Amino acid sequence: MKTKLIFFIAAITSLGMRLSAQEFIPLWPKGKMPNSKGLAITDSIFDERYRRVGTPGLYAFFPSKQENKGSSIIICPGGGYKHFAYMGTFQVAKWFNTLGISAFVLISRLPHSPDLVDRSKAPLQDAQRAMRIIRANAKSWGILTDKIGIMGFSAGGHVASSLGTHTEDVSTIGDSLDKQPFRPDFMLLVSPVITMGPFAHTGSRDNLLGDKPSQELIAKYSSELQVTAQTPPAFIVVAENDKTVPPQNSILFFNALRDKKVSASLHVFPQGGHAIGLQNNPGSTKLWRELCEMWLSEMSFLSDTPLSK
Repeated sequence: MKTKLIFFIAAITSLGMRLSAQEFIPLWPKGKMPNSKGLAITDSIFDERYRRVGTPGLYAFFPSKQENKGSSIIICPGGGYKHFAYMGTFQVAKWFNTLGISAFVLISRLPHSPDLVDRSKAPLQDAQRAMRIIRANAKSWGILTDKIGIMGFSAGGHVASSLGTHTEDVSTIGDSLDKQPFRPDFMLLVSPVITMGPFAHTGSRDNLLGDKPSQELIAKYSSELQVTAQTPPAFIVVAENDKTVPPQNSILFFNALRDKKVSASLHVFPQGGHAIGLQNNPGSTKLWRELCEMWLSEMSFLSDTPLSK
């Protein structure tokens, strides 16, 4: 444990000032990243997008101790598995802080990285590791281990739903974090990519699985086909006029959850396209944030009072 803490402190000290002075926590110890050929890959960031990820990790956003309610969320940015449009998720993380929720923006490896042995596996490996890091540090960070969720926008919704539905452990590396559970307690999905079959967002599918994936691989990474009775509950937001990721993705996932008797809340708004975000949403789509907060409270994932009281 002492070695692990020293690693994280060193990592935060060396990398924590990137972009917005938020704490950056690398996911993997040096030389221990799974599914890697060992190539020296550097980050490439421009136009407010990660174009290449050499050091996958978490940007941490913590509420004040006086406002902390113990819940936390991992946020997965969108970008079609080609890049990460991270700036919007930073704003979402800060909004969660106003609710007393700790938030972590996940920058996972992109499937087109030449360092990967198996392109399809890397985002899920990084998401599992991210959840384990948060649970391992829950006590020192003031986080309740049964109130840790994952959120995803667009292709980030596929990362989030994959973490919520896949039970195979693909992230063990033989350290103390391996014993930590990687299953999230809840999922928040906004305009999510869900399926790799009919109604798939072809860009996300091709970037994740390659241009000629097998039917076995398509089924494996179609989240609606991986739902079980143990899948965590979900809050899903989508616009009916989304021309980028067909709304049927959200409907397929909602129906799969309902079939397994997993609690799910689906909100299909008439407007918003594929641009539902924290602000500037049209018409009734503006309500999604309030509905999300109410759902978290209703499902007992968000307390009414800070832990310090």
